[in-house]
Amino acid sequence: MKKLAVINDLSGFGKCSLTAAIPVISVMGVQPCPLPTAVLSAQTGYPSYYLEDFTDKMEAIRLEWKKLGAEFDGIYTGFVASEEQIEHIFQFIGTFRKEGTFLLVDPVMGDDGNKYDMFTDGLLLKMKKLVYMADVITPNLTEFCLLTDVDYEEVCCLSGEMLTQRLRQMADRILPNGPGTIVVTGIHFTDKDGEKIGNLVLTESASQMIAFPYIGQSFSGTGDLFASVLAGGMTRGDHIEDLCRLAGQFTWKAMEESVRNGAENTGGTEFERYLGMLLPGGNGFLKEK
Repeated sequence: MKKLAVINDLSGFGKCSLTAAIPVISVMGVQPCPLPTAVLSAQTGYPSYYLEDFTDKMEAIRLEWKKLGAEFDGIYTGFVASEEQIEHIFQFIGTFRKEGTFLLVDPVMGDDGNKYDMFTDGLLLKMKKLVYMADVITPNLTEFCLLTDVDYEEVCCLSGEMLTQRLRQMADRILPNGPGTIVVTGIHFTDKDGEKIGNLVLTESASQMIAFPYIGQSFSGTGDLFASVLAGGMTRGDHIEDLCRLAGQFTWKAMEESVRNGAENTGGTEFERYLGMLLPGGNGFLKEK
């Protein structure tokens, strides 16, 4: 069975990070090998939580896996709590990234124009270095602006072709010497058909917006679900554009279900009933209504 190293935090409540990644990657026929960056009683969107930082344990896990002769088909990184943790990720990549081992980086740093509490200028510099090592990155709009030194307020008000063109210009700063694919996730915009939520797939030769109707709410962990589908599918050899469409539809269906059931936004989506969309050899996509 193919193996995917997943470097992220683990939260008891709030379906995000490893709590989202492990079931998604497993159902896709891939073994997730989690390396926790932190263990939390609940994700940080809750009013109270306990956090155990795993920074000093990341190196010990790397060395133990090295002793085992572990090999990975892919490496997938998510939330990091500090600059030091990114340094540990560099060490991990140096040990385990072989020919044919892809790297997917979800550069978690902020959302809706706001930076997360752990953000520092030093962390951004190291995250930029990590991004340039990746094959695929999945920033949201806030994170993409940080990575390209663009003011979020300049971009968030754009829509339609103007938005796509501006994001294309920003991508051209990274793509020539960096990742082969950038997927800007969770873009909220309006077109002739109404409000949409979309993911823009950018390569050096193409731009493709894959959008769905906006449901009027946001939920914890949707970015983790999306990136996990990409990482799991890349491990089993699926095409990136197909995966972006599958990941978008899977995430949208999970959000739609959660709105219908009145789920708590901080608790994440009720994605479990849609995991069958991701099974190997299945048709993947649900028929459009």
